[in-house]
Parts: sequence; C-alpha cells; structure tokens
Amino acid sequence: MTITEEDRDRAAVYDLLASALAGPVGQDWLDVVCGLSGGDGALGQAVGDLATAAHKADPERVARDYHDLFIGVGRGELVPYGSFYLTGFLNEKPLALLRQDMRRLGIERDPSVSEPEDHIAAECQMMAGLIIGDFGSGEPEAAGRFFRAHLSTWAPYFFKDLAASTSGDLYPAIGRLGLAFLEIEAQLDVMFEAS
Repeated sequence: MTITEEDRDRAAVYDLLASALAGPVGQDWLDVVCGLSGGDGALGQAVGDLATAAHKADPERVARDYHDLFIGVGRGELVPYGSFYLTGFLNEKPLALLRQDMRRLGIERDPSVSEPEDHIAAECQMMAGLIIGDFGSGEPEAAGRFFRAHLSTWAPYFFKDLAASTSGDLYPAIGRLGLAFLEIEAQLDVMFEAS
C-alpha cells in the first residue's frame, strides 16, 4: 500500500489529537507541539493557535484542566465518549457497533487502557492506523467507512464543546484544531464517496 504525504499528514493530526486527549500531556508533548507552525485557512490557524497555547502552557495547570474537563468530582465538564454524545449514556449501542467494526478490522483493545473504546482518543488512534494501513486490509475505503460510522457522528460536537471550554487555553485550542480538521475530513469523505 502506497501512503501519500497527505495521508501521512492526516494520520499525524489524528495521532496528535489522540495524544492530546488520552490523558494530561507533559512537557515533552508541549515542547513538540509548540514547535509546530500554522498556515493559511482554518486548519493552519488552529495549528498556530495550538502551538502558541502549548508554548504558554504549564504542565501542572494542564493536568488540572484535564481533570476538570474530563474527570471532575463525580463527572467532568465533558464526557469524551461516543456513546454518551449519541445516547446520553455510557456503554450503549454506539460502543457495541464500534466493537463489531474493530473485530472486523482486526483492531484489538489495548489491555493497558481502562477506558471504553469509544473514547475520543481511541477513535482518533484507530483512524490514524486505518489511514496508514496499520489496521485492516489497508484499503482506503476502510478509513472512510470508519469515519462515517463512528467519528463523524459525534466527534464534531465534542470538539465544538471542547473549543468552547473555559478550562485554560490549551484544551480549547485542541478543540478548535479538532473541529477544523474534522470539517476537512468530512469534505474529503464526500469527495471520495462521489468519485
């Protein structure tokens, strides 16, 4: 399977989003991200904003923000699971459907991760793997089908909520990046389906 530069870039953005949302980021992550440079358009602006936020971020503050956003006392401000966004409850039918697709694609749950598989970070990791051929048969249609069935149904709403958050500067910047990126992904998916 030949992987285009565009697909490598797409997978890198999915990996970046996954690493940003799997847990509180550390100084190493912030150091890498503050070196990114943005460009023209909404996505370029979002990358530049994220780099600026990473440059100003303090890892201890970021850890508190992560806790407030996703864990909280009882529950965080946001619940980063597809089932919750689609049904209002955890561990519902969207998770079961995701698990079916994971089995079909040969994607195994990481035994060291206690979160359900429909966590935003896990779904972004799966998309990255599908794009570069780490999962499934390496066919381009697999990533598109996965995007339509899973991420496109709820992740834009999650990233919109994250962008509107008032917990620091880093996580809203991650939300804006996710939102801008998924808008482009949705446009690419429509073009791919039409061809």
